[in-house]
Amino acid sequence: MHGGGLELALVLLLAAVIAVPVFKRFGLGAVLGYLAAGVVLGPHVLAFVHDADRILNAAEIGVVMLLFVIGLELSPSRLMVMRRTVFGGGALQVLVTAGVLGGLLLLYHFQWKSALVIGTALALSSTAIGLQLLSEHKALNTDYGRLGFAILLFQDLVAIPLLAAIPLLGGIRNETLTWQNVTTAVGALAVVILLGRPVLRHLFGMVARTRMPEVFTASALLVVLGTAWLMQTAGLSPSLGAFLAGVLLADSEFRHEIESQIEPFKGLLLGLFFIAVGMSIDLARIAAEPTVIAIGVGVLLAVKFGLLVLIGLAARMPLRSALMLGSVLWLGGEFAFVVFNEAERVNLLGRINHDRLVAIVSLSMALTPLLMIGLKQLVRPRTPNLGPERAPDNMNDAQAQHPQVLIAGMGRFGQIVARLLTAQRIPFVALEADPGTVEDLRRFGNHLYYGDPTRPDLLRAAGGDQIRVFVMAMDDPDTNLRAVRLVRRLYPNAKVLARARNRQHAWKLMDMSAEPFREVFGSSLEISERVLTALGIAENTAREHVRRFREHDEKLLKAQHLVYDDEAAVIQTSHDARADLMHLFEADAGDDEDDGTPQRPAANRE
Repeated sequence: MHGGGLELALVLLLAAVIAVPVFKRFGLGAVLGYLAAGVVLGPHVLAFVHDADRILNAAEIGVVMLLFVIGLELSPSRLMVMRRTVFGGGALQVLVTAGVLGGLLLLYHFQWKSALVIGTALALSSTAIGLQLLSEHKALNTDYGRLGFAILLFQDLVAIPLLAAIPLLGGIRNETLTWQNVTTAVGALAVVILLGRPVLRHLFGMVARTRMPEVFTASALLVVLGTAWLMQTAGLSPSLGAFLAGVLLADSEFRHEIESQIEPFKGLLLGLFFIAVGMSIDLARIAAEPTVIAIGVGVLLAVKFGLLVLIGLAARMPLRSALMLGSVLWLGGEFAFVVFNEAERVNLLGRINHDRLVAIVSLSMALTPLLMIGLKQLVRPRTPNLGPERAPDNMNDAQAQHPQVLIAGMGRFGQIVARLLTAQRIPFVALEADPGTVEDLRRFGNHLYYGDPTRPDLLRAAGGDQIRVFVMAMDDPDTNLRAVRLVRRLYPNAKVLARARNRQHAWKLMDMSAEPFREVFGSSLEISERVLTALGIAENTAREHVRRFREHDEKLLKAQHLVYDDEAAVIQTSHDARADLMHLFEADAGDDEDDGTPQRPAANRE
């Protein structure tokens, strides 16, 4: 394409807007839509773009942001729990797969050094496509999703020493692997791990106090790209740096706010990355050697799929989960392109084989979303008894990992609700828009997050689709109403319990099918009961009078809700209700006098 950057951006955005909805409409997923758009726009079809590598390098920022968001979901304690899966299942997958594929390359007359490098590169899977597919199919929290993520994490760790070993195996002095560089890499890791948490939390605390969303967005992007750059400068993977930054912020009060700020950029850049991968598929090489390429793709998918299924079964997964694990990770990875280029540079790989391998890996990445959909349909439980039995178990597992209550506003009202839920060991998500309140409450051991609950992206980041009960406890009535209106639009089936300042506020909440709780109503009734007992009225009688008053007032609230936009009608119902209430209590007093027992508790007249 000979136009400028603006024309290229328009073409890429137009392709995404057209291709992704069409592919999702037919149940093929967004990843396949992006890949297909890249193939069409690439140098071998419409030729809108001739230099796909430049776009691919720029779009790798999307992969960096993906790893950062994944890191936000993993606290350091949870990551420690996963260490056996990462270094056990991940190491087993890489070693066995590299051994088998390297052996097959030896049979294909590769030298042992070349076979070792290429076999290891082919053992790695695409982190971006794998995680995106798991997210699209809502499988990140399944048994095979967790093991798949652990394997992908280990593969990202293996990629660094693999790249460093290529010059050594090629007989070229490895100028990138010196003691100075090793020290630099270890020092960078130490700086991020040891200083990252306090420095980042202090940074976001200062930014949050500015109450300027654009500054918070800039700070979030700065942290992601800054840690990625630091790791890359130290000779490590930029994705690893972003992942570590996410892990360090997973327990912070700014976690959901940061995720909501990064998510739009991540989605756009990740889509651009998939488009660039589609552009890099060499259709000319595939057309020149269709049999060789087809056999290569078939062998790669079959070997990795079979070994992954065995690893899944060894991890005591059901057969269906093991098959799904294989369908997510049997593809090649984007890091293989880097390895192939480096291996060709040091004469471990010829040009023809380089082009063949790039075509095989690219084609495996393009086919995987479609093959996964087909396999998922194939292994879907067929017996009517097995399906319903499995579904609730999986659903309960997912629900157990996500709080089902969200408290918006942690002032004096929300804190009481939070304390009661904590006492009952019921997990919840608490959001507070005032950074000072967040800081103060966290010092006392309260778990809450900074963020504005009137923003849809923040509610999604906080797991709104998993929430069954929303408690809207903000001080400001207008903010309260906006948040309730948003929840009703995004999550119409959720139950909404909302704090109401007064009757007028309560009526507006009732218009949105929210259940209002007037903030001083309950405490006012309590003090009223205490006034009656202080005047000598029996406790049971006072309690019964308060109960009857509550019931009467709640009925009045509902009746006035129907006419609250008519001031005259509201005033008239108030007068009528006051008269009815006085007659009610006068009748009770008359009954007591007839019985010869003045002030007898109404509850005992049975």
